[in-house]
Amino acid sequence: MNQTATPPPTDAPTANYSRAAAFVTIALLIVCQSFQGLISGGIGLFLPKIRADLGLTFGEAGAFSFAATGIYALMQIPSGYLVDRFGPKRLFFIGAVGTNILGATFALMSSYPLMLVNQGAAGFFRSLLFAPGLVLISSWFPPNRRATAMGLFVAGGFTSNIGLNLVGPFLEQRYGWRMPFVLFSGLGLVAAAAYYRFAREGASGGSRRAGSITEAFGLFRFRVMWIIGGIQYVRLSVAQGLPFWLPSLLVVQKGFTLAEAGGLIAFAALITVPCNFVGGYLSDRFQRPLLVIGGSLAMLAVTTVLIALVNDRAVLIGIVCLNAVFIQLYFGPLFAVPVEFLGPRRAGVSSGFSNMFANIGAFTFISAIGYLKDITGSFNAGFYGLCGCCIVGIVLTLILGVMRRNWAPPPDNG
Repeated sequence: MNQTATPPPTDAPTANYSRAAAFVTIALLIVCQSFQGLISGGIGLFLPKIRADLGLTFGEAGAFSFAATGIYALMQIPSGYLVDRFGPKRLFFIGAVGTNILGATFALMSSYPLMLVNQGAAGFFRSLLFAPGLVLISSWFPPNRRATAMGLFVAGGFTSNIGLNLVGPFLEQRYGWRMPFVLFSGLGLVAAAAYYRFAREGASGGSRRAGSITEAFGLFRFRVMWIIGGIQYVRLSVAQGLPFWLPSLLVVQKGFTLAEAGGLIAFAALITVPCNFVGGYLSDRFQRPLLVIGGSLAMLAVTTVLIALVNDRAVLIGIVCLNAVFIQLYFGPLFAVPVEFLGPRRAGVSSGFSNMFANIGAFTFISAIGYLKDITGSFNAGFYGLCGCCIVGIVLTLILGVMRRNWAPPPDNG
């Protein structure tokens, strides 16, 4: 009897296992990403209370994010290199554990210098979440769905913002601002343990091969990566600078209570979550990533200025919600473009390179907006600066379009 005449009976169970492993891994990645989003987002939400408790100026309060995002930015290329060399699964777990432990210890501190050190260390461990997470989630999607996968990954952070801004003000009013950090961090450690036990790397992860740190820093020789880095600088300047200071702007300058501000930001986050996925889908479906990027930046330029200028409460709520549609719509396309240019072998280092520039923008503008508020007494100047950034991003996107039409891949593209 020919034993090879029929397929082995394990084929179907193996396919089912792969589908189940994909679902479990993607879900755990998003959950772990959500808890680190709760911690970093909590600092922005509770900033008015933290400032009052510690007696800080707006500039000093903004230094929390400066410390975290500064170290985070510097670690992006090393993090991407480590992903390409050692794989994403272990690095992501280390990042999740470290981030949640530091979130809990932040709540136990009362010394401003020690809290800054804590946030610098948090930036280090957060860097082990981003590039590994993008590579790991992309390993479960085909190459033509890469932007969709990346948009789905970052949706986790915005999903957590919904719960944070709805529940956070209630927890703060009842227990103070410190307890939510301990609660979120504890749950985050549970999620990290589940991830360690059940997460798997997808089949397409095998196309990655170990690079070198020289190759990682060699991305600086590609002019296209400088253009993409410039757009990334703009992206996170807006995507973190605006949400970090928006609760303070609404409470201090627009007359909202913390609960009202939290409710509005939660609703805006609810809008943002599906837009992460929609932007990636549109880019993959129509193969027009630069249109998604440029259109998003144009809308952000307009809505960011209007948030600063408009005082009518109903109109302002509508503008904040419109801004939320576009603030992350182009995330997936923007991170997929360098892989299109340089190939999947450099997926880790190109993501790290891009995110390094993004976080330089974030800590530049988060700090600058705080200091401008101290100097001018208003958040308006900082928000005008964000609008100017968006305009620069549109110009860079047009330049990138010209380069994309004439691009010849490197000979080692693979």
